[in-house]
Amino acid sequence: MTAPPLPREVNRAFDAYPAPIRRRLLEVRNLIFATAKAHDAVGNLTETLKWGEPAYLTEDTGSGSTIRLGRVKGADAHAAVLFNCKTTLIETFRERFADEFEYRDNRALLLKVSGALPKRPLAICLSLALTYHLDRRSKR
Repeated sequence: MTAPPLPREVNRAFDAYPAPIRRRLLEVRNLIFATAKAHDAVGNLTETLKWGEPAYLTEDTGSGSTIRLGRVKGADAHAAVLFNCKTTLIETFRERFADEFEYRDNRALLLKVSGALPKRPLAICLSLALTYHLDRRSKR
């Protein structure tokens, strides 16, 4: 699946990152859209800026939690996939993929900017975020 064209303001945010981080984050962006497409319940994503960072929302369906792409202080050789710190997402990722990723507190999954993107485990994490509210509703 090809991701849609970048909205102008989101493109400017990506352009502000150093080239290695930008390349990695754009790979993650493509994976976010491919993962969303694989789940009928997710619907169309809204791509916008939150706190100046590219953000992906399931506004149409409310199925998931916002995913943001950016960086975190002290992790210059990493791109960050950020999640709402009030969710259990990072805790779940740590349980499933303790050795696959580095984490920052309860809000960020860190990706090295060099080497292959760990697509399968990352796609699982993205899927869990994009369906977070669906999973929680079904447990009630």
